[in-house]
Amino acid sequence: MLHNIYIDNAVTGFLIGLIASIPVGPIALMCLQRSLQKGHWHGFSSGLGAAFSDSVYALIALFGLSFVIDFVNAHTLLIQAVGMMVILGYGIYIFFKNPAAHLQKPKDSGSNYFQDFISAFLLCLSNPMMIFVFLGIFAQFTFLSNDAPWYQILLGVVSVFAGSASWWFSITLLASIFHDKVNIRGLWIINKVTGGLIFLIALVGFVMTLCGKTMV
Repeated sequence: MLHNIYIDNAVTGFLIGLIASIPVGPIALMCLQRSLQKGHWHGFSSGLGAAFSDSVYALIALFGLSFVIDFVNAHTLLIQAVGMMVILGYGIYIFFKNPAAHLQKPKDSGSNYFQDFISAFLLCLSNPMMIFVFLGIFAQFTFLSNDAPWYQILLGVVSVFAGSASWWFSITLLASIFHDKVNIRGLWIINKVTGGLIFLIALVGFVMTLCGKTMV
């Protein structure tokens, strides 16, 4: 019976990680852009950063860290505005980035993978509204509770990470198929389109913030 509970929690956590990652937004666009421009492992490293950020917020939601949730709830619009400004800046950076620049750097270096991971982690971490997304999904799935044993919560968070990482692995692998088929002109267009879309998404979020509306 206990064995079945662990399996159920692991499967449910995996599905929650998938569901939380699927919506197309700035992070997904960034992972796809890096997969097309640099290859699968750069895109996947970025996806792992996003998955790790999701796991942090899932952990906060599962442990019910009220002081964090209360702070985010009390400063929702300010936090959302700062997050949207960060994403706006990243969209502008991608839009004006020279796609040929990375060709002059050593390929597939560990430091570049780490940079991809950290940049995606920090960008995703700039949206603490994900705490409430996970609270809503957990309630929908009746997934654990903040009084569950710590080892069950740990299993749940690891399962969420695994589900999210699996999603990022799949879409970045799919995108990387076209990596060798895209020339410099194609990469330039990808940067313009990706940067423009990220900028527009963040701009809409920023305008919503100014109007007193939240993204969640």
